[in-house]
Amino acid sequence: MKVVIVYKNESDHARAVLDYLRDFERQTSHVLETIDPETADGEQFCRAYDIVQYPTVVALSDDSIMQNMWRGLPLPTISEVSYYVQ
Repeated sequence: MKVVIVYKNESDHARAVLDYLRDFERQTSHVLETIDPETADGEQFCRAYDIVQYPTVVALSDDSIMQNMWRGLPLPTISEVSYYVQ
């Protein structure tokens, strides 16, 4: 499984996401993938999973089936997300 965070780097929520990514890596030793919704690949990803609010955390199975989604702030707890990266 993998977890992806979709967020805009130049936004009000960017600092919260960057802090979350740093804390997540420090506590779990896993690096989460990030996607910018303003890139071509990011737009496709957002269309595929119906993402319209940022930041959005998406947990995907190995065959890209969505397992869980958390939209907006506050971000989910690290323990909630870590379940999907082990």
